[in-house]
Amino acid sequence: MSAKRLTAIAGGSILLLALAACSSDGGDGGGGGELVGSGTGAECTIEAAVPIGAAFSLTGAAAQYGESQKNALELAADELNATGGVTYELAIEDDETDPKQAIQLFDGFVADGTSIVLGPTLSNTAKQADPVAQDGGLPVLGISNTAGGITEIGDYIFRDSLTEEAVIPQTVAAATEKYGLKNVVVMYSNDDAFTESGYQAFADALESEGVEVAETITFSKADTDFRALLDKAKGHNPDAIVVSALVEAAVPLVTQARELGIEQPIIGGNGFNAPALIEGAGDAAEGVVVGAAWNSASDNEQNLAFIDAYTEKFGKAPDQFAAQAYAGLQIIDAAVRANCSGERDDIKDGLTGISDVPTVLGDVSLDENRDAVHEALVQIVEGGKFAILS
Repeated sequence: MSAKRLTAIAGGSILLLALAACSSDGGDGGGGGELVGSGTGAECTIEAAVPIGAAFSLTGAAAQYGESQKNALELAADELNATGGVTYELAIEDDETDPKQAIQLFDGFVADGTSIVLGPTLSNTAKQADPVAQDGGLPVLGISNTAGGITEIGDYIFRDSLTEEAVIPQTVAAATEKYGLKNVVVMYSNDDAFTESGYQAFADALESEGVEVAETITFSKADTDFRALLDKAKGHNPDAIVVSALVEAAVPLVTQARELGIEQPIIGGNGFNAPALIEGAGDAAEGVVVGAAWNSASDNEQNLAFIDAYTEKFGKAPDQFAAQAYAGLQIIDAAVRANCSGERDDIKDGLTGISDVPTVLGDVSLDENRDAVHEALVQIVEGGKFAILS
């Protein structure tokens, strides 16, 4: 509910006035009208700081991703706050890679007047926490949720992360052309929404490309010893091994594959798209192919400035998860400035109009399903770095 609507309600009954007051104090942007400013776009000025919540996996199995997201979000807020007109006040919380913890955090964000939430880090967690925000009328921008079914939760749920369905078909098509794939083995962890969604996208894309799947092998996201499964895969003498897994499983899987003499290309989903894969697997990561929503080699001026600023502040280069978090606040800033309001429904309305907003990911639009639309890339690990597959 926006302050404009609160103004209209003020002309109604005493009961409605009381309800409106409760809403403003408890969970409708919380600014008591101070979150509605004047002007629009670059000229927008809002008196109160816009409260932004974030639920990232700062501990637990997905901590590798959450740290990057936290760093980049703080960097984006510092830079946007320095431009003037609109300031953002961050409350970054740890979802502990645990859906139950994320639900508690989202309950708090709904109640405390937070204007919009970024996160949670994993799709599996988002599927359980996002309904809390949807029921509470609190907009959510997922920045790393790539599984199917996320935005179908409701009209308050958006994301700037390309879905596995958007990236993986391009990855499979490029790898098929590059390596002449005819026969592959597919491996995936079947106890996580993100990796299951990635598997389905791989299966559909391989079928579309006419590539035969000799065998599909499943494992748990907590597994670390893949030798027996890889021996089984090796027995098919595939042209490539296709894997949907989080990076914590990807590192030992790739390392053990090379130890067992598997020299064929390994094609990964979005979970492989992290420097942690190269750092953890070392030389074994050479030749791994992965689709990406962001490329560190992009000559996008915003991207170059982001990489320099992130590296200087945190002493290491950003990854895709950092870039998507940084872009997330850029997109929210555009939505806030569109209506010059930090009220929840005004931000939601602004997000529905996001079209070709310049970000570190490139020009980003949100489609009618509230999903991101921008260019995807296919990368290969060469010389210890991600390079464009050519």
